[in-house]
Amino acid sequence: MSEPLKTTDYKSNLKPIWCPGCGDFGVLSAIYKAFEELQLQPENTAVCSGIGCSSRLPGYINAYTFNGIHGRVLPFATGVKMSHPEATVIAVGGDGDGFSIGAGHIGHVARKNIDITYIVMDNNIYGLTKGQASPTTPLGVRTKTTYYGNMGMTFNPVRMLIAYKASFVARTFAGNPKHVQKMIVEAIQHPGFSFVEILSPCVTFRGKEQFKIIRDKVVYLNETHDIEDELKAFDIANNEEHFTLGVIYKKRRPTYYEIVMEKVTAKAKTHSNGTPEISKLLDQFQP
Repeated sequence: MSEPLKTTDYKSNLKPIWCPGCGDFGVLSAIYKAFEELQLQPENTAVCSGIGCSSRLPGYINAYTFNGIHGRVLPFATGVKMSHPEATVIAVGGDGDGFSIGAGHIGHVARKNIDITYIVMDNNIYGLTKGQASPTTPLGVRTKTTYYGNMGMTFNPVRMLIAYKASFVARTFAGNPKHVQKMIVEAIQHPGFSFVEILSPCVTFRGKEQFKIIRDKVVYLNETHDIEDELKAFDIANNEEHFTLGVIYKKRRPTYYEIVMEKVTAKAKTHSNGTPEISKLLDQFQP
């Protein structure tokens, strides 16, 4: 019997090059520990990303990893999962990558309930391109692209994901890596599309005080919270005076793959091991 995997087994040879103090360090550490807790096999795990500071993360992990193009992580992750249903597929990115150019993909992955985990490290800024306003930049904040202050309303990711019928929606904070680990573990274990927003401050373009500002506004959900109550989940998301952390909404429903297999199995004979025999279904496409 092989030895249990440790956090060091999930580290690649690349060293993170994020700015000192970046919240993404805490996220990466939590991911290593979550993988160890779940004993994920590197050869059966895929971590995909788009473009951005946080999207560098796959390079630091020993697994099948891919750094793609801006805003397209979810289509790629979906392709990986559809071609290898047995694999654990994780998509990572930032608020600019996910909620600006990539926002159009979220609703479709959520409604189809593709069995992947989507981790967004939300720092309220475009960090890699040096400090432009992102969809989650607070109203009034001055950035390189908002000289007179951000004039657009702040995007609310949790509220959007609940509205899109994502079957698992959680929020956590990079300043509490143990809680980040817990949320990631629960997200990966959930069968279906799991979304985890991680408040991950950018100390370079949003300031070192962001950790204290967030920590002072943090409220943790307790065990009495009904995670299947959609209206309550909306109430939590709408309360922007506090950052409520925990699993805000969760409801089990069939995944896209489960529905597909049900349809295929209903129309095709099965082998003795229970898997569908699809050769006769494919005959209709022969010349």
